[in-house]
Amino acid sequence: MTQPTRPATHIAGMAPYPSVDMGDKPPRISLAMNESPYPPSPDAVTAAAQAMAGRAKLYSDGDWHDLRAAISTVHGIDPVNLYCGAGSMDLIACLMRAFISAGDSVLSTQYAYAYFKTATERTSGRYVVVAEDGFTVSVDAILGAVNDATKMVCVANPGNPTGTRIATSDLQRLRDGLAEDILLMIDEAYGDFADGLDASTFDMPLRGNTVVLRTFSKVYALAGMRVGWGVFPTAIAGEMRKVQDPGNVTCVGLAAAAAAMRDQAYMKDVRAKTIETREGFSKQLAQLGFDVPASFTNFVLIPFANSETAVRADSYLRHAGVVLRGMGLYGLPHCLRATIGTPEQMDDVIALLDAWMKKEKAA
Repeated sequence: MTQPTRPATHIAGMAPYPSVDMGDKPPRISLAMNESPYPPSPDAVTAAAQAMAGRAKLYSDGDWHDLRAAISTVHGIDPVNLYCGAGSMDLIACLMRAFISAGDSVLSTQYAYAYFKTATERTSGRYVVVAEDGFTVSVDAILGAVNDATKMVCVANPGNPTGTRIATSDLQRLRDGLAEDILLMIDEAYGDFADGLDASTFDMPLRGNTVVLRTFSKVYALAGMRVGWGVFPTAIAGEMRKVQDPGNVTCVGLAAAAAAMRDQAYMKDVRAKTIETREGFSKQLAQLGFDVPASFTNFVLIPFANSETAVRADSYLRHAGVVLRGMGLYGLPHCLRATIGTPEQMDDVIALLDAWMKKEKAA
């Protein structure tokens, strides 16, 4: 029998990035992927249909002119500092490929987005984890762990799966405390839910070796389109070009994202509804006795007494057709993460958890 070609050594030792176990049949309610329960802006739907009809036969704009113009207008960012990709995951992976070599360390935090580790391992880099303060990023812990091998620091703010955030002033203190040649990546995939609560980070890339990432997958409800963007120093963006596939954001995705960005009234309405539902859900969880960390995202982390209890709750919910996200991958096996769906869906989850808790007490 022919022996299969061996993968590169650093790839052979990796595990695939995990997908969500949705069970044997589609769930009645899926709250596992942090997707929006609301559809995209009608303007985005129209723009996508028009692009499909008129431009699908052509390669997409590899410089993302219209999308960058839309982002620039809304956020007041010079288009020269805007860089786009096929979701923020694409931008994270390209940053790692462009800047991390064998022997380099990427530093992140205890409950940071798991894809940071995957993207690091694909480069032969070393992924280093520092403790968080409860469920919140600790700038002091990060600065205390930096050494000569540290090439990049990754911070998700707000965090995934915790939902917590640190102030922009803390991120600025982190940047000031790092050596100039250490790249700071701030992943703001959920940043749209926290805009207006604090100063923007969008000027930080202009101060030095920093990038700030965003996505259209969450509040803009374009997860299936795979469009992300970020604010980059021009020198960093120039290196990204060397490793990113040209034209990898489709013309349909670009059109939908640009239209969604321009329809800020629709986005703000979705954001307001999501936050209102999240706060109501968190309050109901607290009334049931759960100690949930404050969330600034479109999800809530639910800690249980222990991992066995979390498994039983998850099984009960799944039997009722409701899928949340287990957090074992993040070292939080005693937690489930609940995406914020419609108010009716969240009321359903609360009713099921209440019934489950009564069943547990009676056992």
